[in-house]
Amino acid sequence: MSEHVETKAVEAELTPYVDELPVPPVLRPDVADVRHEIEIALRPTWVRMHSELPPTLMWGYDGTVPGPTIEVRRGQRIRIAWTNRIPRGSEYPVTVVEVDRTDGLPDPHNRPGREGAAVNREVAALPAWSVTHLHGAQTGGGNDGWADNAVGYGDAQLSEYPNDHAAVQWWYHDHAMNITRWNVYAGLVGTYLVRDDEEDALGLPSGARELPLILADRNLDQDPDRRLNGRLLHKTTRLLASHPETGKPVSLPFFGPYTTVNGKIWPYLDVDNGWYRFRLVNASNARIYDLVLVDEDDAPVPGAVHQIGSDGGLLPRPVAVDFEDGQPLTIAPAERFDLLVDFRALAGRSVRLVNRAPGAAPGVPDAAGNVPYPQVMEFRVRECEVADPFVLPPVLSGSFRRFDHEHTEHGHRLIVLTPPQTVGGGGHPEIWEMVEVKDAAVRVPTNGVIQLRRPDGSVKTYRRTARTFNDGLGFTVGEGTYEQWSFLNLGAPVHPMHIHLADFQVMGRDSYSVAEFDPALGGTLSPVRYEGEREVPANEQGWKDTFRVSQGEMVRVMGHFDGAYGRFMYHCHLLEHEDMGMMRPFVVMPKEALKFDHGGGHGGHH
Repeated sequence: MSEHVETKAVEAELTPYVDELPVPPVLRPDVADVRHEIEIALRPTWVRMHSELPPTLMWGYDGTVPGPTIEVRRGQRIRIAWTNRIPRGSEYPVTVVEVDRTDGLPDPHNRPGREGAAVNREVAALPAWSVTHLHGAQTGGGNDGWADNAVGYGDAQLSEYPNDHAAVQWWYHDHAMNITRWNVYAGLVGTYLVRDDEEDALGLPSGARELPLILADRNLDQDPDRRLNGRLLHKTTRLLASHPETGKPVSLPFFGPYTTVNGKIWPYLDVDNGWYRFRLVNASNARIYDLVLVDEDDAPVPGAVHQIGSDGGLLPRPVAVDFEDGQPLTIAPAERFDLLVDFRALAGRSVRLVNRAPGAAPGVPDAAGNVPYPQVMEFRVRECEVADPFVLPPVLSGSFRRFDHEHTEHGHRLIVLTPPQTVGGGGHPEIWEMVEVKDAAVRVPTNGVIQLRRPDGSVKTYRRTARTFNDGLGFTVGEGTYEQWSFLNLGAPVHPMHIHLADFQVMGRDSYSVAEFDPALGGTLSPVRYEGEREVPANEQGWKDTFRVSQGEMVRVMGHFDGAYGRFMYHCHLLEHEDMGMMRPFVVMPKEALKFDHGGGHGGHH
């Protein structure tokens, strides 16, 4: 259907796989320009998210949603002026409501429309205030998109990116303090690719056979006659039980019923019966996708999908994704997967990427399981006369090296993720930075004190040193040093933790009991017990900057803080959690200067 045809408002049911997948424009800075300066303007734009919907007001980089795919060569230093061209007084494109959970019914966020809830007028009054973070990039703190340094209309955020990094898929998105969840939801996302010679030598699918797939779930408002009007609706659920300390309802992160890929709801893509490369990123506020490739009968398609890269670049070797017994490919917000899909055996068929609900068969709707519509996108495989000569290489990155934990001098940090019921937390999960103390130095049990029983049976005692973003600086890291950060999740849900600046490797996943933590006390009644080691999946054994941390799990990651100085952040990438306080600063400075530190902020032990 033409984009210019007037379309009446429609019911909540939309027809899947009727709109072609849009492909964002590619922006390649001129390598002959030694200054490599470009401007990317943030502008209001009208987007047809589905041909059965009227246009939707959104905000886009260079007026497109997603923004242009920026592509550079390794070492090609560029400067970007992220210029705010959204006029003062512009309508804020997101309608925000909160709806109470109703016993016996699916959560209301699975349904479109406001359902009688009052619109948040304070959100509607927000100005266009934005700052852009290039997620994954190694660049100085002044270029990183510090959340408080957002700019208004007519002003520009000037950032320089050295791009001295192996081939990788980063992505850029808004990071404005307190309102990231709504600015990103409005459309401020895009992909950023770094190329290098090692990647070129693999001969991977390219050109029309290499495409970004930017996933994001959305909800839509309705007119009084309950027909979809195309308006973006950020609708969240309040739990029936109030927080015991504040007396206020506890709000959940955002989930929407409709999945968009590159800004379209449930698109299709015509492909040849050959190999394709898809640069997948989950740009959702909070939804974790369990993806399965299925055929026309919703049966998993084995042998076609291979993961060749993760957040920080190429994996050492390809990882087959066979979807055996319906096992999905799980991707949390901000994670990136570099996928090769072999369509050679699927000529003349249509296969679909679907989101599997927990405990349900692939492709089966399950509103109670938070997946009212499992559709993601469809691939229509046409037959070509010329055979694809590409052969999947058994080794991808000869330059990749695993960190040697035992023989690498490194510091340690412990970060505890608390449940929303915890005293003093205001009804939201928190990040607690911890420092080890001797048992005799604190009273146990007490607020802010966590005890761990380690694998060898010994007990360690930790005291909380920070819990909110504005608490004093806790972590100061010497540039060029290695550190292991351990994230322990004492509550629900899964938290995708993201650390700015550095690339990390997952060193281990351990199970811990959580019953010993008392939210009403804000500490452990007895030591949290080690319960065994969990497997680190093969597709997590490359470079990562975002890590899923499940309830009762400690995830240990090691990183090398090299290549830049400044003040950075780490946070949960459930954007509602980030905006509500699950974010903390850290500083990287020269090791030589750190010797004169007067605040003791380096913490940890070495």
